[in-house]
Amino acid sequence: MSDSNRGVALGATAFLMWGFAALYWPFLSASEPAEVLAHRMVWALLAMCVFLLLARRGWSWLPQVLRNPRQLLPVGAAAVLISLNWWGFIYSVSSAQTLQASLAYFINPLMTVCLGVVLFSERLRAAQWVAVGLGVVAVGVMTVAYGSTPWLSLLMATSFAAYGAVKKYVSLDGMQSLTVETLVMFLPALGFVVYLEATGAGTALSVSPGHTALLVGGGFVTALPLLLFGVAARKVPLSVIGMLQFIAPTMIFLIGWLVQGEEMPLSRWIGFVFVWLAVCVFVFDQVRGSRARAAARREAVRP
Repeated sequence: MSDSNRGVALGATAFLMWGFAALYWPFLSASEPAEVLAHRMVWALLAMCVFLLLARRGWSWLPQVLRNPRQLLPVGAAAVLISLNWWGFIYSVSSAQTLQASLAYFINPLMTVCLGVVLFSERLRAAQWVAVGLGVVAVGVMTVAYGSTPWLSLLMATSFAAYGAVKKYVSLDGMQSLTVETLVMFLPALGFVVYLEATGAGTALSVSPGHTALLVGGGFVTALPLLLFGVAARKVPLSVIGMLQFIAPTMIFLIGWLVQGEEMPLSRWIGFVFVWLAVCVFVFDQVRGSRARAAARREAVRP
């Protein structure tokens, strides 16, 4: 299998895992979302330790990162942002609002290009402006459909887009960065878990062995797709990643609608139609831009 095909397979696997995660977290409904998030942070560090050992990467790089504020601060900011995203996802799929999670990851690319304009002075092409406009209309329609602004969707989409923007300032590779992110979150999360157990409010040891195993497994459910995604992103063009990323929200939408039975009145269908139109315009522009860049490179190398 070529590197490109392997990258596509790894990327698709990562997004499939993110999609199926919508079925995983509701099994932990005996715990409050904040407790699930804390355990997710704690056990994600264990998962990263296991992956580092398997990859034989060692730890010699870590002390230098921890002593360097310029490296540590952006990683810390990334840790806070991804924690907000994780909480939003856990809360939405555990409270019968899975469709909001789907909406979040459909509009996330549009949030990303908007942040590119605001933070990096990027210029949007005409098709990108059309996609963003359709996304704004979709959010407006969803606001009417839900009877209030879909804050969970906006929180998840904005936090993940901001996470991607902050990662541009991180000089570590994917495995190192994710390890430090989980390390930054570890002590506050562990303190919260200990507090819950000490006050009798925790569920890690009081529900069932299966519940405890699921809490621990959440760390691996968190870390593994992120690692697969990191490898895939280095092996395939961003335009391909841009198309693969819609696997997860499509699966989450189908899970929310068909498996969990969330209502889909006409107003929500209209909102999602606008979202899907925005996605189609966005993907079309990505593919067209990728082909134009490839053609320009071929022209440049011709004698």
